[in-house]
Order: sequence, then C-alpha cells, then structure tokens
Amino acid sequence: MANLKEIRNRISSVSSTMQITSAMKMVSAAKLKKAQDAITAMRPYSDKLSELLQSLSATLDADSGSKYSTQREVKKVLLVPITSNRGLAGAFNSNIIKEVTKLAAEKYANKDVSYLVIGKKSNDAFKKTNKVIDNKSEVYDDLTFDNVAEIAEMLMEKFVDGEFDKIEIVYNKFKNAATQIVMTEQFLPIVPFESDSDVNLDYIFEPSKAEIVEQLIPKSLKTQLYKSIRDSFASEHGARMTAMHKATDNATELRDQLKLTYNKARQASITNEILEIVGGAEALNN
Repeated sequence: MANLKEIRNRISSVSSTMQITSAMKMVSAAKLKKAQDAITAMRPYSDKLSELLQSLSATLDADSGSKYSTQREVKKVLLVPITSNRGLAGAFNSNIIKEVTKLAAEKYANKDVSYLVIGKKSNDAFKKTNKVIDNKSEVYDDLTFDNVAEIAEMLMEKFVDGEFDKIEIVYNKFKNAATQIVMTEQFLPIVPFESDSDVNLDYIFEPSKAEIVEQLIPKSLKTQLYKSIRDSFASEHGARMTAMHKATDNATELRDQLKLTYNKARQASITNEILEIVGGAEALNN
C-alpha cells in the first residue's frame, strides 16, 4: 500500500484537475449557449436559400447552367475538414480526421486528393501528407460571415479555374450538447436538385432565371460554408462541455476512492503504532 504522503499528493493532484475540468465545463457551457443560438437562427435561412437555388437550377437548360455547376471528370479533389483549434473535446476532432482519411482512402483512392484545413487539429493531422494547400485556422479568431466569405470565394475560384474538379466539406453538425453528427457535403460543383414531378415550378422570373441563379449561387455557397463552420463551432463547445463533465465526474470518483484509501492507510498506521506501544509496555512489564 502506498504511504500516506503519496496518497495525499495524489488527492491534491486529482482535486486540482477536477477544478480545472469543472471550470472548462462552465466556460464551454456559457459559450455553447451563444453558439447554439447563432446556428439555430441561421439554419432556416440557409436551408431555404439552398432549396430556392436548387429549384431554380433544376429548371435551367444545360447550356445555360452556372460555371459553379459544371460537371467534370473527377481527377483532382479538395477536401475541407473543419475541426477546432484546441483539444479536450472528446472524439470531436478525431471523428472528422477519421472520416476525411476514409474518404481519401476509399471514395477517392485513385484521385489526386488535397486538403484545405480549417482548425489546427486537422492541420496537425494532414500536414504530414504534404497535400495541405492552405490553413485557415485563424478564422476562429474572428468568426464572421465576411471572413468565411473570403475562404468560400477562394474555393469557388479554384473550382472555376479548374484546379479542382470536386470540393467537399466535412464537419460536425450540431444536434445537442451530447450529440454531434459527422456530415460530408459537396460544396462544388452544385448538387443537381431532384425535384418531385408534382411540384409546380412554372413561375415568371424577373430578371431571368439564369441571372437570378448567377446572383444567388455565390451567396448560397458562402452561406453554406459559414453554416458548416458555425455548426462545427457549436458542436465543439457541446463536445467539450460533455467531455469536461465526464472528466469532472471521473475525477470526483477517483478523489473519493483515494480519500477512502488514505483513511484506511491512516487507520492501519495508527493501529500499528498502538500495537507497538502496547507491545513495548508489555515487554517492560515482563
């Protein structure tokens, strides 16, 4: 059995860890509320904009299609993993890294795959492949639509210039504080809309449908990327809050076990001292 000093040191160490994890949990809980409100308010707009864009695109002739919907033979693929800049969030980052690695190894096994990473954790994971074309982890320093729009514009430019034939985003979609869903969304080219034959799309457009689509596409793509990063941002705080809650519970349980061990060891030590005193007194009497 460990001596009393070692047990006391372990109790002190575990208690300090418990205070840190508890503080991190409260910080993440406070940040989660704001991030959750932001993504919840944004989703209806983003979904309706994408639905409108895809509905309009479905009615256009092939010759009048947008440069962003051009279907080419897929040879060069760009994957955009969205992770966090910090760890201590459970499987939040590792799930994204695993999914992106799986995509590169299976779905795009015979393709030229590159990465544009958002988040230091994804940069650390993929920079060893020497295929990271850019690292946009600084976007979290000031997460605004304008800053994300710059990244989206760069992606659109690379697709139009033919640098990449397909661009996909991989991120964690926020469901609740304890659940994040790994999502893989095609960013470019725009996914064709499969409309129901019963849906009436016979409208009068002013200006023309083609002009409306050309104006909506850049805005829709920027919104899609911004929503994905916002989703990931909320998921990060939810995952970290849950992880720190579990860590705090585990630390509390371990501290209680150590205290019990300490009390038993102290009781055994006192008992031994009493026995030694009694034994000494007996020896003197004899």
